[in-house]
Amino acid sequence: MAKSNFIKLDSLSLQDFDENSELIPLMTPEDEAEINNELLPESLPILPLRNTVLFPGVVIPITAGRDKSIKLISDANKGGKVIGVVSQKDETIEDPTKSDIYKTGTVARILKVLKMPDGNTTIIIQGKKRFEIQDIVSEDPYLTATVKDVPEAKPAPKNEEFSAIIESIKDLSLQIIKDSPNIPTEASFAIKNIESNSFLVNFVSSNMNLSVKEKQDLLEINDLKERALTTLKLMNVELQKLELKNDIQSKVQSDMNQQQREYFLHQQMKTIQEELGGVSSGEEIEEMRQRAKSKKWDNKVAEHFDKELAKMQRMNPQVAEYSIQRNYLDLFLDLPWNEFSKDNFDLKRAMKILDRDHYGLDDVKKRIIEYLAVLKLRNDMKSPILCLYGPPGVGKTSLGKSIAEALGREYVRMSLGGLRDEAEIRGHRKTYIGAMPGRIIQSLKKAQTSNPVFVLDEIDKLSNSHQGDPSSAMLEVLDPEQNSEFYDNFLEMGFDLSKVMFIATSNSLNTIQPALRDRMEIINVTGYTIEEKVEIGKRHLLPKQLKEHGLNDKHLKIAKPQLEKIVEGYTRESGVRGLEKQIAKMVRYAAKNIAMEDPYNIKVNNDDIIEVLGPPRLERDKYENNDVAGVVTGLAWTRVGGDILFIESILSKGKGNLTITGNLGKVMKESATIAMEYIKANADEFGINSELFDKYNVHIHVPEGATPKDGPSAGVTMLTSLVSLFTQRKVKRSIAMTGEITLRGKVLPVGGIKEKILAAKRAKIKEILLCEDNKRDIEEINPLYLKGLKFHYVKEMSDVLKLALTNQRVKNAKKL
Repeated sequence: MAKSNFIKLDSLSLQDFDENSELIPLMTPEDEAEINNELLPESLPILPLRNTVLFPGVVIPITAGRDKSIKLISDANKGGKVIGVVSQKDETIEDPTKSDIYKTGTVARILKVLKMPDGNTTIIIQGKKRFEIQDIVSEDPYLTATVKDVPEAKPAPKNEEFSAIIESIKDLSLQIIKDSPNIPTEASFAIKNIESNSFLVNFVSSNMNLSVKEKQDLLEINDLKERALTTLKLMNVELQKLELKNDIQSKVQSDMNQQQREYFLHQQMKTIQEELGGVSSGEEIEEMRQRAKSKKWDNKVAEHFDKELAKMQRMNPQVAEYSIQRNYLDLFLDLPWNEFSKDNFDLKRAMKILDRDHYGLDDVKKRIIEYLAVLKLRNDMKSPILCLYGPPGVGKTSLGKSIAEALGREYVRMSLGGLRDEAEIRGHRKTYIGAMPGRIIQSLKKAQTSNPVFVLDEIDKLSNSHQGDPSSAMLEVLDPEQNSEFYDNFLEMGFDLSKVMFIATSNSLNTIQPALRDRMEIINVTGYTIEEKVEIGKRHLLPKQLKEHGLNDKHLKIAKPQLEKIVEGYTRESGVRGLEKQIAKMVRYAAKNIAMEDPYNIKVNNDDIIEVLGPPRLERDKYENNDVAGVVTGLAWTRVGGDILFIESILSKGKGNLTITGNLGKVMKESATIAMEYIKANADEFGINSELFDKYNVHIHVPEGATPKDGPSAGVTMLTSLVSLFTQRKVKRSIAMTGEITLRGKVLPVGGIKEKILAAKRAKIKEILLCEDNKRDIEEINPLYLKGLKFHYVKEMSDVLKLALTNQRVKNAKKL
């Protein structure tokens, strides 16, 4: 009964709608009044909607894909075309029941049915009036429920507050349509032409950007005025969001336009580069990401790399920072994070390698093998920091290379001579154009392992400037407690240097700052004896030079006596660099004769040496004689090894003045003064007439005035020279001496004993006079070096004079 009344709407404007019409009319107040007067049917087929809410009077399209929904639409379309539409509480449920749908819904009329190619059915429906589900009658083939009408409380026709709300809704709607780029301007005509207040509220509520729950709450409000006010509040929020969004968009619009322009240009450049065979930035980043998967770094480093890679991905490839970032990430990928070479701890093999590459240096080799043994037993790969200290040319740098070969590690050498910029060690900050990592990190990158043998050559020649102090930067590198997290400014992360075996080389310890020296184990690499130099020349230097000049041992042979002549007559050094140069001259002489097909002696003799190298030039350090009073042989230490020097003194009539010449330092001059005053104080004991000190001037000279000399070790030599001068007694033949003196008559120990002994042997000295406390230094020296030498150990100056002076007067002695 009610059903027939409800669907017979011929008098309404909506009833004029035809299925073939392209325009759907808006609901008029007359349509609304007519619908409100109609009775609801007792039951309706219920169509659940997933993601929308249907309001009375509003026309919406719905796509039905569920079998039950398609069946319902088909049956309703054949019948009265009236259905009940409700919203689902959870849109993911495929087969909703009573508990899955809201109770309040909207009666709808099917205006048009469209069959889609994919099998779905799209219908256009228009809401009529609200209803509430009382009970579910059936669930098969689709939901059918008994329903009841939900009356709407409307305000009085001339309610000013309600009229104001409606006007506000219209104004806000027009403003939103105007400001929103997604709503067509034609929608404003629809708003202006809506005459029904309730339909206006429903129309706006249906089209607002709200959730299903919010729209359902609006639908369930029975009081039209309250629903209009709630809608107005939600519209205000919507308008504020829209204005904020438009404000932000207007601010970035100009930037976006510029960025889009640059983007299109970069895309064009990228395409051109790819056509020319280049690699695009995207491919480069992907390649870096693949390389990173094979690295053995920890989580901290991996996170940092991923962060920096993401930063590079966001960069414009054309800006300068992009290339810096790419270099930075390339360094990250090239560094040997936790990459270690396996150590070979065969100590016998290591000893063979050291013996093969270096003749002599037994004490040094012993110390190195001891360190390798500790490394083997500890097995934590933490390496000692050694400093090989000695004169030039003794093989300090090549020892590092032999250690690397013995251990099976990579060899890296870094020369520190003249380095004066701290950034060379620590690197530059990558904010600078052209920034680079420090040489420590660069060398590890080249070595491709985190545990190479790292030779820091000439560490004593580090200098400083306004750009920083590199020797202070080296403190962290050479501190085992700190270098596990060595910070490079470019890398911006700690890198583990604790597994690196650092070997520093130095010619002098005086110029190394104390804190740096304290971090290293000092190994003294002393000079070679003549015999050792001959062996080194025979075994290593001659074969090396023959090979470098394209010859072999059949083209030139130099016997040991001839090598000894070269060593003694043409070199004056602790190492063998000068010897190698002289041997190279001999080899070039042979090469020239072979090339010119001239005859020459394959077996070199002494005459050949003089012909090629010239007369011997360096035999002035030979012991001379003891015929002159006041001439005594002393022993000195120099940077190139030991040497002998002659202290000469002479008397001339005057007033007792003391003159000292020979380019002497302050300490050495003080030694002469001490010796003179000690002799004056003990003149009677020495048999010297004290009146001589006032009648004669004393002049002390040390030859080779162009060479600076300093130190206290010539004290005993000066004392002996002056006593010999005043007494005109001969100095004992073939004796040399070294030691510091005091005013109390004590003799104190001095350093550089081994070098001084080698110098004495070269000068054919037979006896050496030393302080008693230097006896321990003699005991540490290889007995081979001491062969043919006799040592006298003294404590007092009187002992020196008893041993050094004879009772025989010199020839042509002065009468004093």
